[in-house]
Amino acid sequence: MATNTLTAGMLGLDQKGQLLLEAAHTSGYFDIRAVADPDLQRAERLAAEFRCEPYTDYRQLIVQNQLDCLLVAIDIHTCDEHLRAALKKKFNVLKLAPPARNFEEALGYAQLAETQKVRFAIANPARFMASHRTAHELIKQGHVKQLYLVTAQYVTDGAGRPAWQADPKLAGGGVLLHDCYQSLDEILWNFPLPQQVYALTSNQAPDKQQRLYLTEDTAVVSLKFSDTLTGNIVAMRRIDVGTTEVVLRIHGKETCLTVTDSEVTLRAGSDERRWQFAETPHDVMVRVVSSFANSILRPDEHELVSSAAENLKNMAVLESAYLSARTGFPEEPARIPQMSGAPAGAATGL
Repeated sequence: MATNTLTAGMLGLDQKGQLLLEAAHTSGYFDIRAVADPDLQRAERLAAEFRCEPYTDYRQLIVQNQLDCLLVAIDIHTCDEHLRAALKKKFNVLKLAPPARNFEEALGYAQLAETQKVRFAIANPARFMASHRTAHELIKQGHVKQLYLVTAQYVTDGAGRPAWQADPKLAGGGVLLHDCYQSLDEILWNFPLPQQVYALTSNQAPDKQQRLYLTEDTAVVSLKFSDTLTGNIVAMRRIDVGTTEVVLRIHGKETCLTVTDSEVTLRAGSDERRWQFAETPHDVMVRVVSSFANSILRPDEHELVSSAAENLKNMAVLESAYLSARTGFPEEPARIPQMSGAPAGAATGL
């Protein structure tokens, strides 16, 4: 591609969408041509700010524009038609996590992107945070020896959730899918696909019958990577939290690596090393969109990070967790493609 900028459209202009849009503009890699949001006033305000065309209909933006790429921050239950239309028009796509409501839906997007020969990436900001990248390198370099346990605790604010997120059909899942996706992605960025997944989920509905028809707001997931390495994820929504709390710990025989969004601590016996970082969500998102742009503009030099195919590992583990919560037995993520009807030999990222 001869130019150093990409023509782009933006679907969804809520707080997360605006962060993605502003990062794309700041990066200098994107020429924003159109934005879309059901809120006309918001769409027109941001279109005026970025000097582009406003739309209230996502489909119209896709049909009426020929773009290099599409940035997607719309609700997950409204995505399917628009993502498929964009991919069929050969738009490269960067979508905020999670990729889809279930493994089968995510697989369909990944395979369509492969057929159309376009880039489809999932924005996983943790991969671009200085703390998580530092931890990734420490693990890769073998600073945590004889690993035996990985734990992740995710506590997020349960207030102000849109009503559709309580509906399993619309949302696909609850706290695990919509809030804990980044923690799971980081675990699978550093470790292989688990052999088995066992999960317990619950919600705050007043009786058992109602709980069957609502997504989970509490989950405990056990991961078996091998006979010597296991993992555990505890995720919950609470209305008194305020800010999200995320802590990842990797335990070795004589070491422990603790990771948050702003700090990494490596303890080995009585020795302790600490790295602290100060960066804004905007700084991180600029790295996300810049990496995506470079994978299109200079593919020989810049690998696509967090492709839709790669994220199928995450979706297989989530599918296994939800299945396990229903059956009461451990489930095997490696079997999910077959259970989802993936054709033999299909590229699934697992």
